[in-house]
Amino acid sequence: MSSLRKLLKSKGYHRIKLKYTETNHFELVAKINEVQGNFILDTGASSTCVGFDTAAHFKLLGEESKIRAAGAGATNMLTQVALKNSIAIEGWKTKKLDIVLFDLTHVNEALVNHKAEKVHGIIGADILKKGRAVIDYKNKALYLK
Repeated sequence: MSSLRKLLKSKGYHRIKLKYTETNHFELVAKINEVQGNFILDTGASSTCVGFDTAAHFKLLGEESKIRAAGAGATNMLTQVALKNSIAIEGWKTKKLDIVLFDLTHVNEALVNHKAEKVHGIIGADILKKGRAVIDYKNKALYLK
């Protein structure tokens, strides 16, 4: 066991395995409102996001939002926000998470074009900050406390 892994385990962190994709992203499995899905880990995304097309799958109730989303080649996209949801990632959990809903078509098209699998959403910096994240790139692991 690496010394980083030992140190973080001793500090109460949960180790989450990451899968490296063809698009040079890390992918992980998470449960939103007890429903499992596949997500990209994106340190540049300010908020955790789910596509409009899978909102019902995760029992998300979207409300209108004035926030516009941008990223991965698309800008000024309409969004909704789903308030007070739970998320669990391999033993780490939090409640009362607000999740941004928007059209992830462009993200999934880019993934498919690079022979990667589609995702349900993006785990953003809100989770990383809340969980005091440490990313171990060499060993493909995310640690959350």
